[in-house]
Amino acid sequence: QVQLVESGGGLVQAGGSLRLSCAASGSIFSINTMGWYRQAPGKQRELVAAFNSGGSTNYADSVKGRFTISRDNGKNTVYLQMNSLKPGDTAVYYCNMRVVTHGAGYDNTYWGQGTQVTVSS
Repeated sequence: QVQLVESGGGLVQAGGSLRLSCAASGSIFSINTMGWYRQAPGKQRELVAAFNSGGSTNYADSVKGRFTISRDNGKNTVYLQMNSLKPGDTAVYYCNMRVVTHGAGYDNTYWGQGTQVTVSS
């Protein structure tokens, strides 16, 4: 019912920038939360940045001051601007949304397919 499509990953040198996008489509009534997670090889998936249901933002300590999450509610899209990238940021990045679909009285969690970000030293 809801699809999340990500774009914007790639290979970049340390110190460089990338911008990720994630657009939701389908039978969307409202979106309660939007966020980005990442998973590096051999590690657990971790929160990078997110909007909570009140609209406030949360960032992982490791990305504060370097990454910025933003959104376009009219387009059901969330962005992640990543600056001053480090090799330690290398991971698969996933967008995540809690979405209320038409006719539903509760939200469900949806994930994007993941996009690879590789930062070379």
